Amino acid sequence: MNAPWQPLLDWWFGTAEEARAIAADKGKLWFGKRDSQDLEARERFGDQVEQALAGGLTKWMQCPEGWLALVLLLDQLPRMIFRDTPKAFSGDLRAQKLVAQGIAADFDRQLSPIQRVFILLVFEHSENLAVQNEGVSRHIELVAQQPESDRALFADYLDFAERHQKVIAQFGRFPHRNSVLGRESTAEELEFLSKPGSRF
Repeated sequence: MNAPWQPLLDWWFGTAEEARAIAADKGKLWFGKRDSQDLEARERFGDQVEQALAGGLTKWMQCPEGWLALVLLLDQLPRMIFRDTPKAFSGDLRAQKLVAQGIAADFDRQLSPIQRVFILLVFEHSENLAVQNEGVSRHIELVAQQPESDRALFADYLDFAERHQKVIAQFGRFPHRNSVLGRESTAEELEFLSKPGSRF
């Protein structure tokens, strides 16, 4: 009998084994913005997301794979299911706490490198510079651990982490979230948002 988190991991990572093949197959799911994907996430995993956001599914923390899936339910799927609403970010703080607990238990090192990317994305989503800095450091470590054939892929993920870090270093928050969260943007932020690549 499959573990309760396995359907989510299968959907998110697919069946390929090599990191580049997984990224090629699933990159549009991970980083694309498609209504059909958001709807599929809601229909298949919406109940689990709500349970996770309510503090449930704690038994999933007993192994690295369950931990990873719970982090996805808190960090990635709300951004799809509740896109362009404040609830998209409502799992972030719990995700950060669970990531810290899992890393302390060495769970991250028991995952594949491409799976670890989605643990590190939790750091990128924080509006705290110290958290961003730790995320970049961990990305640098992850890149260094990869074989030459995969290094460019993971260097791209590092570059994205550094871009997030720079925004937080400059503004202390992500300006592109302001309208969704009802925050007033400064003139400097509005100028930044007018530039290509300013929205993640």
